Amino acid sequence: MTNPTRVTFGQRDASFAEDLKRRVSEYFETRKLSQRANGAMYVKALAILGFTFSVYGLLLTGWFGPWAMLGMAVLMGVGIAGIGFCVGHDGVHGSYSDNARVNSVVGLAFDLIGANSYMWRITHNVLHHTYTNIQNMDEDLTVSPQLRLSPHSEWKPYHRAQHLYAFLAYSLTTVFWVFAKDYKYFFQKDLGPYKDKKHAPAEWARLIVMKAVYYGWTLVIPWMVLNVTWWQFVVGLLAMHMTAGFILGIVFQLAHVVETTEFPLPDATGNVEDAWMVHQLRTTANFARKNRLLSWYVGGLNYQIEHHLFPKVCSIHYPALSEIVQATAKEHGLPYPESETFLGAVGSHYRMLKQLSRAPVAVSEPKLAVAA
Repeated sequence: MTNPTRVTFGQRDASFAEDLKRRVSEYFETRKLSQRANGAMYVKALAILGFTFSVYGLLLTGWFGPWAMLGMAVLMGVGIAGIGFCVGHDGVHGSYSDNARVNSVVGLAFDLIGANSYMWRITHNVLHHTYTNIQNMDEDLTVSPQLRLSPHSEWKPYHRAQHLYAFLAYSLTTVFWVFAKDYKYFFQKDLGPYKDKKHAPAEWARLIVMKAVYYGWTLVIPWMVLNVTWWQFVVGLLAMHMTAGFILGIVFQLAHVVETTEFPLPDATGNVEDAWMVHQLRTTANFARKNRLLSWYVGGLNYQIEHHLFPKVCSIHYPALSEIVQATAKEHGLPYPESETFLGAVGSHYRMLKQLSRAPVAVSEPKLAVAA
């Protein structure tokens, strides 16, 4: 397998990108719509933030019994995942506003729930969105050595059971994220194509300060205020994390590690034949587009194709754009991968995990006949 340090995209089917960008621009211009967040998006953000911290406030009162408090911890997990989907994610992509300061403030929602927004911009906005499903470039393919998420990833014997333990592993996503992942990436010398990556002192300071804020409101304050045993505290904390982690993990995996997506390899010089937008079509999938409640909660991330093609367009516009993208792809004879339902996408992801759990079949070199 080639291991280029730089990947470039070609011009195959480049006319698709030209037609699509023109049609999307016409959509916004003819309706006099901004590509950024509208009132409904801000209302949703406030609703999810309000819900999460209202539950948190009730939890801190200590008025409720252990089972009710455990239920509130689960609801906190639902709310934290929602903040990541609907507030932080759009903020770090710069799609809330044309004002960079507004996007920076909204993006701090990620830091508030324990994830460093600066590092997310590097590993997600740049590496994942640019080099989607390309081995050694897309950091999302290497979230854990226990998971083999690409046919080009190294296979280990324990991967045989990954389709059985993967969903449990997803539930630990935020535990790893808030206590280890960001620190690991800050100290990691190389990040994808970035070699010997250096981080500004201000970003180190933000990491330390915002992690302290997060640990303060999730660990220190509840421990000081609540009259619970240590094990009840740990159970509640794990319930919150495992709920948020499972939701976040499964939604992002359904977008790229399913049966309909591709895992292209660049050639020895780092070239990929497809134009970049076509590459995004082949490596990304939608699911449950008609499920309005799900679409609302996951911040339009079930419209992952539209998000990858237009990451700076607010997710509130993805349902409308999906009709344009699908029609344009069909016109150009290109795929538009999707599952009609959420459960259908989960099933496809499970089957893909099972497929990737098998040891790769070694390809033997053909033997040349030797003349007598």
